[in-house]
Amino acid sequence: MKRIFNGLLRRAPMDKDGVARIAARQIYILPTSIGMLYATTVFVMLLGSLNYQNNIGLLFAFFMASVGLVAMHHCWYNLLGLAISVRSGPAVFDGAAALFEVTLSNERSHARYDLRLKGGLDASTPVALDAHDQRGIAFAQPTSRRGLLWLTDLEVETRHPMHLFRAWCYARGQASVLVYPRPAVAAPSPVQSSGDTHRPAARTGEGADDYIGSREYRSGDSTRHLDWKAFARERGLVVKQFGGDDGLEVWIDWRALSTPDPEERIRLLTRQVLDAGAANLRFGMRLPGTEIGLASGADQMQHCLRELALFDDGQTKAPSH
Repeated sequence: MKRIFNGLLRRAPMDKDGVARIAARQIYILPTSIGMLYATTVFVMLLGSLNYQNNIGLLFAFFMASVGLVAMHHCWYNLLGLAISVRSGPAVFDGAAALFEVTLSNERSHARYDLRLKGGLDASTPVALDAHDQRGIAFAQPTSRRGLLWLTDLEVETRHPMHLFRAWCYARGQASVLVYPRPAVAAPSPVQSSGDTHRPAARTGEGADDYIGSREYRSGDSTRHLDWKAFARERGLVVKQFGGDDGLEVWIDWRALSTPDPEERIRLLTRQVLDAGAANLRFGMRLPGTEIGLASGADQMQHCLRELALFDDGQTKAPSH
């Protein structure tokens, strides 16, 4: 029933510039609880004045009714012609808040007051726009799965003036935020192979080996290799792993993991990517049907994380309306 009702709602579409402008028939308005109390008071005053033939009471009741009608018109007019645009925010990991940038623009010569965004994680602060003014607002949405999180419907409301009525409208958007998989606490060592590139001669002494990743602590492991920073971030006891071969290259391989759950396997691969990126290793990634060549740096890490976020996922296309 709710799905059918949502399908009947009128939404302001985005134009070719990515801006939705609110038209008259796209604004909904209803009295608030304060407005209902106000209307009840006016009705009781009207009945009492008619019963006792009190002209002053009738005058005051009609005056209050007129104020209510004017407030309803101004509440509706406060949204009319409002321009709304939505921009995508940076990629986040599953479980973190995804941020969108919503811009409210006032294209008329009169100010707008008490504009609020609805549906976000944080309570929306009222926004006032002067004539021909605009304001950018950070709009946070929860994440519950990897892939693309689309913001297709944005609700804006106002209760100006007097909070007797609530007017609201919907804007249709096409913005999305990439949600990376939530990384596992620790992961097995990635596959190592001798690379073609030559590295400088091996150094000797403590700290000469290359960091190649981390894994869960096992009984008998040296406490010198414990990752205390990971422990402080409540990831549990994690052991740093090192390798000293010249030209060592790391492959993060889907087939090297035996975990039957695909989502858990992706979480393990995500942890391996993050560890390899943090160690500035030269690494590549192999997924069914996809192979990312050996490279290093932030771009390589982001490339791998994006492939993991969208791997075998149906969220790469915007939802149809």
